[in-house]
Amino acid sequence: MKLKKFVVGAAAVLTVVALGACGNKDDAASDGNSWKQIEESKKITIGLDDTFVPMGFKDEDGATVGFDIDLANAVFEQYGIKPTFQSIDWSMKENELDNGTIDLIWNGYTMTKAREKKVAFSKPYAKNEQVIVAKKDSGITKDEDLKGKILGAQEGSSGYEAFNNEPEKLKDLVDTNDATLYASFNEAFIDLESGRIDGLLIDRVYADYYLKQAGKTDNFTVFNAGFNNENFAVGARKDDTELVNKINEAFDKLQEDGKYGEISEKWFGEEWSIPKE
Repeated sequence: MKLKKFVVGAAAVLTVVALGACGNKDDAASDGNSWKQIEESKKITIGLDDTFVPMGFKDEDGATVGFDIDLANAVFEQYGIKPTFQSIDWSMKENELDNGTIDLIWNGYTMTKAREKKVAFSKPYAKNEQVIVAKKDSGITKDEDLKGKILGAQEGSSGYEAFNNEPEKLKDLVDTNDATLYASFNEAFIDLESGRIDGLLIDRVYADYYLKQAGKTDNFTVFNAGFNNENFAVGARKDDTELVNKINEAFDKLQEDGKYGEISEKWFGEEWSIPKE
């Protein structure tokens, strides 16, 4: 009986300790102190869709590379921190952030009003726009040409969000008044080339890079989707103000010392400047 009581008692103590540890982590996150943990551990986990060229993707050797990868590494190098990049389901990105699986969303993540309700954004670090890509022989060169056609989009993307929030732009034109959704743009491009969809709503940075690398620029028409231009930013938990401030400070330094321009030149062939807010 004494042994049984000891085992039960020990289990209860362990449970309390475990709950206490979880509580400390939650408390740290809730009061904006995740940065202290990150700074001490020298570790941070960044969530991404690892098929989103050229922002963050797997190369032929299986390494995670891209503009956002180089930029994130440059940001946290200033603090002696080595990021870990974790592939996530892009449609569940905010959930992954909230449950602590990742510390940041950083992969061509567009600032939108809907997302601002869920995450704390860094300052913008790059501009983007939503475009439609169609096969050149389809004759689709403008929005009106999509009437009754099948449009593809990525689930959870800012493009699909704009599609739903601005119906007069595209939603009222396309077949079934909705888009065919894909987990990644890679899958969507396969269906576009095979003719299973007629057009693809996609980020300009992805479309331009993908078509150039595939040598298919002349086979497709790319035109603006009619939505407002976008800004890419880093998404953090709402209370992670110190972490966001550290990222913003690092952006400023990278702009000043020319490192940001070097990274953009590497991936886009031209030196960018961080957009003014």
